[in-house]
Amino acid sequence: MGQKTHPYGFRLGFNRTWKSRWFSKENYKRYLHEDLAIKRAIEKKGRNAGISSIEIERQGEIVTVYIHTARPGVIIGRKGSEVNKLRDELSNMVEGQVNIEIKEIQNPETDAQLIAESVAQQLERRVSFRRAMKRAVETAMRFGALGVKVACSGRLGGVEMARTEWYKDGRLPLSTLRADIDYGTAEAMTQYGIIGVKAWVYKGEMLPEDLTRKITPEQEPVVVQPKGSPKRKKKR
Repeated sequence: MGQKTHPYGFRLGFNRTWKSRWFSKENYKRYLHEDLAIKRAIEKKGRNAGISSIEIERQGEIVTVYIHTARPGVIIGRKGSEVNKLRDELSNMVEGQVNIEIKEIQNPETDAQLIAESVAQQLERRVSFRRAMKRAVETAMRFGALGVKVACSGRLGGVEMARTEWYKDGRLPLSTLRADIDYGTAEAMTQYGIIGVKAWVYKGEMLPEDLTRKITPEQEPVVVQPKGSPKRKKKR
């Protein structure tokens, strides 16, 4: 019987790239723990900012953190006050200069991670899991997704035996490499225990050369650098 593989790991090197981009033989362990600490700190501070993903890139002593969010204003704060506090906090975790680049998600209704978190929040507010899944799928399809699937696992409805239920609409070619499949997970803390939520979104086909479409001129990121540091040229 075939098993479901992770949509990102299955497509790494083809039309997906790594979320931590660096290589080190001697400092691998330290870099890995720093990356995990950075992600935990950002997720804790931006809990209400609609953060979809966090990418970390290292070039020498420069650590660049890319934050993909649906609400960049929450992270940036008034006149950049919040993002400066975040940069100072991250600078204490790593050795070297920390830069933060904030990228706004143009269509949060079709982002798998945000869909999963939205369903999880509704479950915590005691909304029916079937209603939450159906509403999320219908909204994503209305905003241009070609296929959506949302699954909930756990003691659904407070029953004694845990089970998995899902709702799906449209196409979802998980085994097609060129398919652009977005994937996200979340957890809902209910009075009956933890309910896991998974979301898959099919956005069309994407070949390796189409990776450049991820950042377009109208979606250029907001770059936050330490004071007095030289500005780096943006790669196009």
